This record gives sequence, structure tokens and C-alpha cells, in this order.
Amino acid sequence: MNTIRTRAIVLRRTNYGEADRIVQVITPIGKKSFMAKGVRKEKSRLAGGIELFAISDIVIGEGRGELGILTSARLVQFYSHIMEDYDRMQFAYESIKQVGKASEMLDEPEWYDILSEVLMSLDAVSIDIKLTQTWFYVRYASLLGHELNLNIDVSGKELDIDSRYSYDQTDKGLVEDKNGLIGPDHIKLLRLISTKSLKILAQIGGLDDILAECLETVRRHSSIY
Repeated sequence: MNTIRTRAIVLRRTNYGEADRIVQVITPIGKKSFMAKGVRKEKSRLAGGIELFAISDIVIGEGRGELGILTSARLVQFYSHIMEDYDRMQFAYESIKQVGKASEMLDEPEWYDILSEVLMSLDAVSIDIKLTQTWFYVRYASLLGHELNLNIDVSGKELDIDSRYSYDQTDKGLVEDKNGLIGPDHIKLLRLISTKSLKILAQIGGLDDILAECLETVRRHSSIY
């Protein structure tokens, strides 16, 4: 029987029959779905390996049609601190939900990288949740092909370090506005977020005064809400 062994993050678990579950995961080789037989039984050896907010090592065997059969599951990293904070837990659910929806349109290995970094960051209470959220929305929009342009405004004019900007929902970009909330520091930070990991970004100080505006801008641009 052909098998696939891979790291995985659970996106969805659906009860099936008396003791089984259909599980959808995102992996470094794309989205996969499988049947976890008997996983809801008290003594199941598989149950602990398909937890939410975790990285698992799984083995999927051939099943009927496109639905594989889970033959092995081992928990590699469980991000337990996420569940200790309501806002972090809610955003973990939200990011999993959005990756699940987006991967239906575009099944790319990068979704696993994005989601694993978000879970790691949400688990680290020292990392500002607004930084994690901003990073997620920037990467989400970029992977779907509508990256926020941080070089020119909606008119095609190069962004000016001495100017201020607002986000234009219609044209999906920045527009010059003397009363705008987006200034040079915001643009510099968003450019860094688009290229750096959360671990590196978390080492940058003095972000409290600009993170809220950055988050609101990229949240609107991502069109999730």
C-alpha cells in the first residue's frame, strides 16, 4: 500500500459514524483529507496526534477515492499557550479557517509555512498579537496574488517619505492624504513584514504606536472581513 508521511496542521475535524473522523490538514505538500478510524474511541492511539493548534507527524495510506486512511499520528509540537488567551485562540481559529478557504482556491505548500509560523507566534506571549495578525494578512493577500503595493500609490506615483496616506478600498491601494494615518514608519514596517519572519520582526522595538494602523490597513486589503 502506498503511503505518505508528512508534517501536518489540522484545519477541520468532522465526526463520522460512531467512532471515526474525517480530518482535513494542511501540509508542506498541500492540503490532504483522510479518515481517522476509531479515533473517537477512548483508547485510540491516533487521537492525540491530530489535535488543533499543533504540528503533527502523520502517515496516510490509500483509501477509497481521494480520501486517505490515517495509519499513524504523532504530536510534534502542541501550542498550548494559545488556549490560555481568548484573543489569541480566536485568531488561531480565524487563521485556520481562512487558510482552509484560501487553499480551496489555491493549494500551495506555502499555506503550511504561513500557518505554522502564525501558531508559533500566537503561542509566544511575548510577541504582540497585532504583529502576528498584520503578518498573516500581508502574507495571505500576497499568496492569493493581490499583494498591497508599498512602492506606488493608486495613481502610480512613487510613495513619498514626506507624505501621508490612507487606504482606498475601491482601488485596493494607498492614496495620498494629508490627514491619512499611514506615514513613513508604517510603510517601512509593512515592507519589513512582507519580507521577514515573525521571529525577526518580534525583535524590533517601538512598534506600539504604528501597529494598529498597519493592522487595520492590511486587514481591509485582505478582504477577509
